[in-house]
Amino acid sequence: MLSKSERTDGRTRRKRRIRKKVAGSTQRPRLTVFRSNRHIYCQVVDDLTGHTLVSASTKDSEVIAQLSGKGKTDQAKEVGKILAARATKHGITAIVFDRNGYIYHGRVAAVAEGAREGGLQF
Repeated sequence: MLSKSERTDGRTRRKRRIRKKVAGSTQRPRLTVFRSNRHIYCQVVDDLTGHTLVSASTKDSEVIAQLSGKGKTDQAKEVGKILAARATKHGITAIVFDRNGYIYHGRVAAVAEGAREGGLQF
């Protein structure tokens, strides 16, 4: 069984390998996902300026009411939809998806699916 540090070291290596190829610009910012055991966090980042343009998570006060009684995967999908709505308000329609070293499965895939349903193009 892998220890916690071995698991995170592997994810960090995968993250660096992905970030060599994936970069967000002003026209197509980068949607990055971080997942903890309980929550999921998403940000739309412009890498040229180094600024976060839009963010959403399961800890947002206005989002918590919509997520009560749902499982973690359903919550992740809702966060993706909310992030897409906020991004379209700011005029962002196309993004680059950064899975941040996680497997494209479960909650990470649910965020992407929710963002697509919300109108973002990958």
